[in-house]
Parts: sequence; structure tokens; C-alpha cells
Amino acid sequence: MLNNRQRITLASFLAYFVMSGMLSPVGIISGPMAEYFSLPITDITAGFSWLTLGILVGAIVALYLFDWFSLKRIMLMLYCLVFTGLVSLSLHDRLLPVLLALGLVGVCCGIGLAGAALTISRTYDAERRASMLVITDSSFSVAGIICSMLATMLVARGLFWADVYLFVALVAVVVVILVALSTFPATSTSAEAAAAAHKPSPPWPIAVWFCVFALFLYTLGQYSILLWIPNYVETALAVPRDQSGQIVSQFWTGMFAAQLVVSWWVFRVGVRRIVLLAASACTLFSTFLWILADFNTLRVMATLWGFSNLALLKMVLSFATQKVAVPTARLVAGLLLGATIGTALSPWITSQVVTFFDNHFVLLFGTGCFAVMTALLVAATRPAQASR
Repeated sequence: MLNNRQRITLASFLAYFVMSGMLSPVGIISGPMAEYFSLPITDITAGFSWLTLGILVGAIVALYLFDWFSLKRIMLMLYCLVFTGLVSLSLHDRLLPVLLALGLVGVCCGIGLAGAALTISRTYDAERRASMLVITDSSFSVAGIICSMLATMLVARGLFWADVYLFVALVAVVVVILVALSTFPATSTSAEAAAAAHKPSPPWPIAVWFCVFALFLYTLGQYSILLWIPNYVETALAVPRDQSGQIVSQFWTGMFAAQLVVSWWVFRVGVRRIVLLAASACTLFSTFLWILADFNTLRVMATLWGFSNLALLKMVLSFATQKVAVPTARLVAGLLLGATIGTALSPWITSQVVTFFDNHFVLLFGTGCFAVMTALLVAATRPAQASR
């Protein structure tokens, strides 16, 4: 029988699972979804902006929401709405209601992710908090592996495009049950929130802003590839649909392995070195995805590309917090917001790139995002930046 801490920790991990479970199958189901609605795949992929922009809205709302309402009440309501929204996807044969449901789920996921991070932060002391937050990323990667593989299998069998989201809905039900049976840590009262709002904070150093923009480019580059590489290998390399989605699951497998390695390696190498190594390697290995034309080799390179990320998002986040004397909650939220904006805009931006060019060029575009990201992180890690 799980105790209260174990229940709320598991609920937090599953909140990350739900978010990844929404995003990871997009590149796999967009083709069948385009066929179902008789629309171009670029229109369908752009339509997932409702989901990603909803996540962005949720991330912004979360900056203030938890100061005014209890964690338990918010999380309970959020994942009931997630379940309702995901089940409704199978009930509509028109695109607009589907997009509205995706937008609702996105808002809930954006708030829920912040609630999960806040729960972990309030539950564990400083020594264990960092490792627990890294493990939440592992939950994100595991969801990417499972949901992309499940989506590939369901699509290959000709089942409904939204069936993979019914599995995610079941995970949301588990979150609801865990939350209902648990007691959550208290959040700030309204009086504390008002006091914090009037407390001046020092401006962020330029290195922090470099990190914010780097995180934006990181997620934009990542989803430029993940959203379109299944369609690329299917159309350009003549890979069957039941295999094309394997590229995505291979990426998440490599990412998961890297997160396990980084959780102990960071103590031996240091955050700064891992940030520079990961940024350079991520850029390098992404090039092989649009240079190589053999599918079996591409699967291996996708795994290596995932591994080369080396938990880069959390490493950049940790590095940026070292640039200020006292890392505030608003600083952490701002850094995550940069990454969330990249995720939110990626369906629309990449659809425009594919419309004007093709699904091969958008992979090059992703590598370009990583190259600029690397330049920003090199600038942020210069000694001169550290002393400002």
C-alpha cells in the first residue's frame, strides 16, 4: 500500500507522462488524421497548435494559479477535464470540436506540469529535490517510448487515429484516483502572493536571457524533427507506415537512457561541461537524420540523437539558476516558459516551413535551431558572462 508521499510523487510523475503522451504521437497520427478529415497533413499538424498553445497558456496561468488555490483541488479538476477532453476526441467527426478539445487538454497539461513540479519541490528536501526532478524527465521519456510505439501499432492496424489518446485518458484516471486519496503540501496564501508581488527582484544577467532563448530553440528544433520525420521516411524513403513511427520511439529510448546516465554523471563532470557537450552533440547527431537514407541506420542515429541530448533542458535550467545569487520561482518559471513557447509554436512554424519547402528541409531547419542554440549556450558559459 502506497503512503501519502508515494501517492503524490506517483501522481506527479504521471502528470509528466500525460503531457508526453499527448505530444509524442503527433508526428505518427497526423497522416491518418489528415486522411480521416480529408485535409493536407500540413493543416493537420498546424492544428496541433491548439494543443501546444494550450500548454503555453496553462504554463502562464500556472505562474499565479497555485498562489490562490490548493494543489489538490486544482490537480483533481485538471485531470478530470483531461479525461473528458480525450474521450471526446473519439466522439466527433468534425475538426473544430477536436481542436477545441485538444486546446482544453493542453491548458490542463500546462497547469498540471507546473503543479507536479511544485508538488515535488514542496515534498522533498534540497538534496533529493534535484534528482527527483530529473527522474520526472525520465517519466516524460518513458511516456514518449510507450505512446509512440502504441500509436505506431494502432495506426498500422488501421484503427482510429485518436485511439492512442484513450490510453492517455486511462493514465489521467489513475492521476485522479491518486490525487483524491492523497493530501498535498500547502501552497502560498493570497497574502504571501501579494507580498511577493511587491518585492523588487534584481534584473536577470544576460547569460540567463541567452539560456531562455536557447531553450526556446531547443524545443522548436526538437519538435521540428519529431513532428515530421515519420512523414519524411514514409514519403521520401518509402518506409511502410507501421515502421515510420519507430524513429520517434527510438529517440525517446535514447533520451531515457541519457537521463539515467546524467543523474549521476553531472556530479563528476559538472553542469557547464554537460551543457556544452550536449548542445554540440545534439546538433551533430541531428544532421544524420536528414543526411542518411537507410531506415535501419536512421533508427540507430535517432537513438544516438536522443542520447546526445543528455537531459539538456534540465541541465540548462540548472546552469541558468547558477547565474543569480538567489534563484527565484519566477526565474525557473521564465526559463521553462521559453521552452514551452518553442513547443507551442512548433506545429505552426514547421507546417509553414513544409508548405514553402518540404518535409526534408524542415529537418535541416531543426538542426539550424540547434546550431544557434549551441552558439547562445557557448556565449552564456563564457567567464565574462559569469562575472556580470
